[in-house]
Amino acid sequence: MIPSKFARPIAWLLFAAIIFVTLSPIGLRPHTVTSVNLDRALAYSLAGFMFALAYPRHWIAVALLLAAGALAVEYLQYLSPTRHARFHDAAVKIVGASAGVFAGCLLNRVRIAARPAQT
Repeated sequence: MIPSKFARPIAWLLFAAIIFVTLSPIGLRPHTVTSVNLDRALAYSLAGFMFALAYPRHWIAVALLLAAGALAVEYLQYLSPTRHARFHDAAVKIVGASAGVFAGCLLNRVRIAARPAQT
């Protein structure tokens, strides 16, 4: 299992990568075999999962901040002439982040339940 001291830098690096891919010129965007919406959802779900593991006591704040971050990063695309901002894209990112945070919370609960009882 990934301890929070490893999960934190991984989560922040994932979010930095998402910001780079979202705001960089369209030619620098990685090409994948999946749809763009699936790429967005998977990227944000992985980030949400890692942030939930990194900050297990603050999962609500993590979910809200990732949603706000998705909206902010999408809005920042207006600054790039080769990119376009759409509410639909932000909504896909928010759903992905929420799913990742939910999965991370479930894993955190399983880890807590699996600990030996302290007497």
